[in-house]
Amino acid sequence: MSRMHPFSHAGLLALAALCGFVLVGIISPGTWMLDTLTGLFAAGLLVMSLHLLIGYTGLISFGHAAYYASGGYIFGMVLQTPAFIAACGAWSVPLATLLAFCGTGLFALVVGSICARLSEIYFAFLTLAFQMLFVSIIQGLVEYTGGDQGLTGGIPRPVFLGLDLVQAQHRYAFSAFLFVVGVLAVRLITLSSFGASLRMVRDNERRAAFLGVNTYAVKVLAFTAAGSIASLGGVVLAVFTSAAYPEWASWSVSGEAIFMIMLGGLHSFWGPLVGVVVMRLINDVTLLYTTHTELAKGLAILFVVLVLKRGILDWLTDWRKARRATLSMKEQDHAAP
Repeated sequence: MSRMHPFSHAGLLALAALCGFVLVGIISPGTWMLDTLTGLFAAGLLVMSLHLLIGYTGLISFGHAAYYASGGYIFGMVLQTPAFIAACGAWSVPLATLLAFCGTGLFALVVGSICARLSEIYFAFLTLAFQMLFVSIIQGLVEYTGGDQGLTGGIPRPVFLGLDLVQAQHRYAFSAFLFVVGVLAVRLITLSSFGASLRMVRDNERRAAFLGVNTYAVKVLAFTAAGSIASLGGVVLAVFTSAAYPEWASWSVSGEAIFMIMLGGLHSFWGPLVGVVVMRLINDVTLLYTTHTELAKGLAILFVVLVLKRGILDWLTDWRKARRATLSMKEQDHAAP
């Protein structure tokens, strides 16, 4: 019996996830669950795209939130242009999403081609420099971006394919689709031969270059792909808030995304999503009793670093392996004469 190809398995898993999200949207009695999941979708796209850099390529980016915000700004600015809606009609939202994806990808390509010439801490701080430059630009172009106030005034969202994004269920369905597409894209990249090249660069860049891998091109392409996928998270957030704000591009957003990846599990594909959910739980539960959410997050960091010494999903994986090994040894002892 032949085994299922990894790409086919990933596609079926994505389809099952999309069906599950749609079912949640249908049976959800109110908008609270839909709005919560929509926010998680946006954060999930941010961390999964960043995980492609940190977990699979070994590149730490402190400026990844810039591409997250770029997606939201391009999406909103395009749809706030009456001529664009007049020309595209019902296809305005899909085309605006595509422009946000491609425009941010081009932005990430330019930045990545510069940053990829450096490594380690120098790479990380150069990404931070570009993030600060991006924030300065969107704050300075007040006529187009709204400056410090953000892209307010509402983002027009014409009905397309029967979806009215003003309605919570339709907005949720659109966000769920983008989330599944983004996560599936990351999964397919990691399963491909290009994904193998990423891991080679992460483990030993010199050895990868010696074996014929163009490490510079690999890092630039990974940076571009990660930025493009992050832009989908910005689109989801822009659809949800009907606005875009410079705070989305803050270095603290990038820092929190890195923490979520570390919290959930750096060495597991699904670890970052676990980190997103746990972070949201920490934040919401803390707010029930106090406003000191940063203290709670700090304690969570200490617990992960000092007690688990790895992410939650990484710890669970290691625990299961150790348990299986123990059970296997016991079975061998019982089977011995």
